Amino acid sequence: MLSTSSDLHGRLLRLSEPIAEILRRTQYTPQESSKVSTKDILLSLLPNTSSSRLANEESIKSRALACALLASSRSSTHELLSWIPENLSVMGESTFWEISRDCFSDFSSNSNAEKLVELVEDSEKIEMLPIVLPELKDGIEKSSLGKGSDAEDVSAAMARTPVGYAILAAHQLRWFVTQVKKPNLVKFCNLVVPCALTALDHWSPEVKGQGMITFVHLAKNVSSGDLGLYGDVVLDACCQNIASDDEIWIHVVELSVLLVTKIHPNNPRSPWYEKIMNEMLGHLERQPRNKERRITWLRIVEPLLNSLGLFLLAHFRRIFPLFFQWMHSDDAETVLLVLERLETVVRLTWIRHSPVFPRLVDELVSLYKESSMRKDRDDIRPLILRILMLLRQCKGLRFESAWSQYQEDPNLSTVSQHIWTSSS
Repeated sequence: MLSTSSDLHGRLLRLSEPIAEILRRTQYTPQESSKVSTKDILLSLLPNTSSSRLANEESIKSRALACALLASSRSSTHELLSWIPENLSVMGESTFWEISRDCFSDFSSNSNAEKLVELVEDSEKIEMLPIVLPELKDGIEKSSLGKGSDAEDVSAAMARTPVGYAILAAHQLRWFVTQVKKPNLVKFCNLVVPCALTALDHWSPEVKGQGMITFVHLAKNVSSGDLGLYGDVVLDACCQNIASDDEIWIHVVELSVLLVTKIHPNNPRSPWYEKIMNEMLGHLERQPRNKERRITWLRIVEPLLNSLGLFLLAHFRRIFPLFFQWMHSDDAETVLLVLERLETVVRLTWIRHSPVFPRLVDELVSLYKESSMRKDRDDIRPLILRILMLLRQCKGLRFESAWSQYQEDPNLSTVSQHIWTSSS
């Protein structure tokens, strides 16, 4: 155990010096447009022989921020972080835990303990969230804008405070928050939510994305009751960000689906379901041929469909035109995902009182025939057959009427036999 603040300073110096040495040797040329040097920021956060001989909360916070910045680079491709080598990132993470243990040993018995330590897990880990989050929130906020700001406002904000600082702070935020799991994270909701909302409200897609990842982790590690206090505010932020850049589309879809189904699990009448679904469909309709956008949505949206249930009927006029277009895509992943989501929609709604039914049968038959020339037909055709069988079960005579035009088609004889044999 380290008995004095001076001893702790020496320990921090010994832990940080190898990182600083590698950092100095690592080549890094920041882009002129960024106006931010990640390397200089890191070196300024690490201790040196000329710094104060006393270890206090401020110095410990600086070391923790440096380690978090290094560790966060492992999952980032952004130019401000991608230059950091893997071994340096690993060292940053391991040093963070070493510093946490030493700080706990030194400060837990004195009057600074309550200020420094909010939560200790298995007697070794200090949660730094109460110390670092206010500073990170401030770092993100400095280059943010008010709602309704235009391109000139963005340029003015960047001239005032380069956005690179907000990007780095957002990565640190994401890393710190994702280190804390249930049941402990709930104790920090009142700190995490305002900070993550500040990231979501930022104009930079990179900052927004890190805020969304932070919220996803939070939603997975706290209860719906704990989120309920912030529900409307966070769901509104999701809606505002659905029509966002493609680079963060995956995060906004995951977050929106996760939050609305968690906060309102048995209430499809909640206006948030309609708002989120309409925003998503509108964004998809603007570029229906965007492969990455549609695949992301089709992969993630299943829980939202299940929660909506019969209320999906209200969205048929927008969902099915997209489904019909995507069913005939060149890529197999889109086709398979559409068929899986289509099966879910049919199962949940039985296509009640919908004029879409005859066309649905026609499109499935068309796809079945098209698939004969596709190498993935053995994956596609069983899904089509399952949907056709489900349609016969739920529509009965109406299905038989729609199918009658194909009854004598020699290319569909095995399909007819399968449907009627399996359904009898």
